[in-house]
Amino acid sequence: MEKVFKALADDTRRALLDRLHENNGQTLGELCERISMRRQSVTQHLAVLEAANLISTVRRGREKLHYLNPVPLHEIQERWIDKFERPRLSALGAVKRRAEEAMTDKPGFVYVTYIASTPERVWEALTDAGLTAAYWGHANVSDWRPGSRWEHVRTDGSGVADVVGRVVESEPPTRLVTTWAAPGEEEREDRHSRVTFEIRPHEDIVRLTVTHEDLRDEGERSDVASGWPAVLSNLKSLLETGRTLPQEPWLVPTR
Repeated sequence: MEKVFKALADDTRRALLDRLHENNGQTLGELCERISMRRQSVTQHLAVLEAANLISTVRRGREKLHYLNPVPLHEIQERWIDKFERPRLSALGAVKRRAEEAMTDKPGFVYVTYIASTPERVWEALTDAGLTAAYWGHANVSDWRPGSRWEHVRTDGSGVADVVGRVVESEPPTRLVTTWAAPGEEEREDRHSRVTFEIRPHEDIVRLTVTHEDLRDEGERSDVASGWPAVLSNLKSLLETGRTLPQEPWLVPTR
């Protein structure tokens, strides 16, 4: 929280968050257009926001897109605003909802978490059927080669796959891209979504970025926005403590 409040104390950084609130997923050049400041200075402000986890970045070819990360703002709302019942400040809650709204040809949801582990262990946790079964409640089954099929299989012994797809990119232990579809819509590519896992090491920790794009509607985005944090929190707990969370996090009521 200290880094968050420090980042929010600066007018320019708040202006940058406002720009992303209005139009999420902007490049550095787009953000510089409406701020009277040198490109290098804007880059430094963005670095402070990223260090506070208020924004996340995703590379698209030679460009880097910046996204508002709603999690720290949501925590501020819950801890310091909601309990004092100040409705006129409820706009902070809208930041989270707006940040998860669909953007044309841009990711529908981006989530970043930091894990005390190695890239190899995080990769294994994402691709090993036994480990995914332990923290996800489904086993992810594939040989994880580009072009291969993958399945999200129930752990009740039925062998039923609730999600299927294809491996688009596989670069262990740093990058995995897969398509997602309901089994009955496997042949309809227009109904597929796309998930990218990016694993970046930094000394003794790993930054894991999950980008889920091509979502169909607000209902699907809402499911993704609540589902990924729960699954990734369970993954983080397993890798850092050797145990999953004592209760299934996706069953915790949102209200």
